[in-house]
Amino acid sequence: MATLTYVYADSTAVLGPLATYAEPHSYDLCEEHAERLSAPRGWEVLRLAPDPAACGPTSDDLVALADAVREAARPVPVVEPRGQAVEVGRRGHLRVLRSIDP
Repeated sequence: MATLTYVYADSTAVLGPLATYAEPHSYDLCEEHAERLSAPRGWEVLRLAPDPAACGPTSDDLVALADAVREAARPVPVVEPRGQAVEVGRRGHLRVLRSIDP
């Protein structure tokens, strides 16, 4: 994957490593399209090689992943409805309740 950015003032298309945040005038390309990229006549294409050390996960990435796994594994408390209700139907673990409160 790569990110394509145009520098209109210099008639240059820059193809570099996948961006970490969205820019209004940049486009993410799959590997196949990044390899086959061509620019308009008179334009230059700069292909920036990614830094191999930057391609792997960082310690921040690993901590974020561990936090997400912990959050997903945390049990969700069951909140019972308050007030008066009567169960009128059930499908699997879902219940249909009708309020009998005035």
